[in-house]
Amino acid sequence: MSKVTQVPQEEIGTDRFIMTVRCADGIGVIATVAKALADCNANVTESATYSDPSTGQFFMRSEFEIPADPHAKRVVDAALEFCRVRRNMTIEVFPTAHRCRVLLMVSKTDHCLNDLLYRHRTGELAIDIPAVVSNHPDLRPLVEWHDIPFIHMPVTRDSRDVQEAKLLELVREQAVDVVVLARYMQILSPAMCHALPGRIINIHHSFLPGFKGAKPYHQAHRRGVKIVGATAHYVTDDLDEGPIIEQEVERVDHTYTPEKLIRIGRELECSALARAVRFHVERRVFLNDGRTVVLK
Repeated sequence: MSKVTQVPQEEIGTDRFIMTVRCADGIGVIATVAKALADCNANVTESATYSDPSTGQFFMRSEFEIPADPHAKRVVDAALEFCRVRRNMTIEVFPTAHRCRVLLMVSKTDHCLNDLLYRHRTGELAIDIPAVVSNHPDLRPLVEWHDIPFIHMPVTRDSRDVQEAKLLELVREQAVDVVVLARYMQILSPAMCHALPGRIINIHHSFLPGFKGAKPYHQAHRRGVKIVGATAHYVTDDLDEGPIIEQEVERVDHTYTPEKLIRIGRELECSALARAVRFHVERRVFLNDGRTVVLK
């Protein structure tokens, strides 16, 4: 296997990448990938792995840097292709400078949307937001204040298929990487879910599948809950049962009114959704037999 000639990095700079690996677990998997990178003079700056005994799958996420030289990248690509063939690995490599394009969808409730827009504006979430789609016009001023296009797509029982076709076209035109439902209160069709597997993230009150339907915090109050929470998950055609990415929780007691539970719930929803989006765009989430592996 050829090697890149060592060149002082301060002279040519470095390119940084995220690598994800998935394959059948076995002896020497880590060593195979590590040696391939080392032979290419790649410096691994972060790495996490997990071997799942229940599925027999191995997962790995690493960040590495190489000299900013096109030849160096070609050598790394060739080395990793050797790993793919030798161990039947699924390996993907992404430049860390790549910013995921995130399409936000919302109805009338604004707390999750506002939180994501703020994190985007301040740079806490290194993403691009090509547009915000809503089935109501109410949040147009908020979105346009952030200088982001607002697209109103009203949905009725008769128009859902037409609007979802427009939505998929928007995803293609804008090269959207992931769709985030920031309290979008419409059920997506099975066809929509199947078109974007592992690419739609939703936020849900409580620990799924508790307290479905209208006024979930009032339901929680009537049941005298002692814990409230929020769950961020991938959307599937099985309503609110998709693989869970992140959850947040806070203890409560009998003194909490429905209004106070709502306030706490909003805070939990914002934090859980923001972390789920960050984990996804940083390539930390792997789908694994109806569950997720999140390598932090």
